[in-house]
Amino acid sequence: MIDPDAIIAHFYPEDTPLRRLLLHHSTQVRDKALAILAARPSSAPALDAGLVSAGAMLHDIGILQCHAPSILCMGTRPYIAHGIIGAEMLRGYARTHGMDLEPFARICERHTGTGITAREVREQGLPIPERDYLPETPEEKLICLADKFFSKSGDRKEKPPAAVRRSLEKFGPDTVARFDALLRLFGLA
Repeated sequence: MIDPDAIIAHFYPEDTPLRRLLLHHSTQVRDKALAILAARPSSAPALDAGLVSAGAMLHDIGILQCHAPSILCMGTRPYIAHGIIGAEMLRGYARTHGMDLEPFARICERHTGTGITAREVREQGLPIPERDYLPETPEEKLICLADKFFSKSGDRKEKPPAAVRRSLEKFGPDTVARFDALLRLFGLA
């Protein structure tokens, strides 16, 4: 299995407030995902706990290049692209280090919101390539779900499902329906 700490240290070599924010949020998401995994009903899909753990730690690695000053991101690219950026970063790292990080790159690309469809990219004029970014594997779905319970801004405490649903409503009923489907898939609804 890969060492997510070594990969994070490669891209965030100094102990900065942004690195600490990333580690705090990613640890929250990892712990929530592993708790859901441990408590999931027998009808839920089988998952690779190591992939879930490492993937949750790496899911937001792309925030480094984004412009979102309110959460300490001083890059130039739009925040909505952080998952795609993270995937690019991991694929580049994989090429130079002779590793297979594709499952982790896919987690980065597919965790934003409850996933994003090509139609949503087009209709909302999102500044990302027009294609589907929906979580497909059970691990992608679990990390996408766990991520929704935590924000990198505000008090950073876990949000209850009703608050998550309210925060997703502004993105339309399809986004909320995908969240509800993820809750059902992992026995949380």
